[in-house]
Amino acid sequence: MYFYSNPPYFWLLAGLLIGATSGAAFEATLKQLVREWSKTRSTRAIAYLQGMPLQLPFCGICVGICVFLGSGLEIFGFPAALSYLISVPLTVFIGWLVWSQLGNLLMQLERGGSKALDLDSFG
Repeated sequence: MYFYSNPPYFWLLAGLLIGATSGAAFEATLKQLVREWSKTRSTRAIAYLQGMPLQLPFCGICVGICVFLGSGLEIFGFPAALSYLISVPLTVFIGWLVWSQLGNLLMQLERGGSKALDLDSFG
C-alpha cells in the first residue's frame, strides 16, 4: 500500500485514464445526441442533451481531472489534504464554467441551427 500513496504515480495515471475514457464517452454521447437533434429539430431534444446521458461522462471527466490534479500536486511535495483542497474547488469551478458554456452553445444551436455556430467568422 505504501507504493500507491507516496508518491502517487498510480493515482496520477488513474486520474488521467479516468478523464480520457470519460472524455471519449462524452464525445460519443454528444455527437449521437446532436445527430438525433438535427434530424428532429425538437426543443425537447436540446433539453435532453443537458440530461443524465451527458452529465454522467462529464462528471467522470471532472473526477479524473480532480484526481490527476491532486496527485500531481502531491508529486511536487504538497500534502495530500492541501492538494485535494486545491484541486476540488478548482475542478468544480472549471467544470461549472465548461458546462455553462456548453449550455450556451446548445441554446445557440437550437435558435439558429448549425449556422449560428460558424466559428470561422470570428477569426
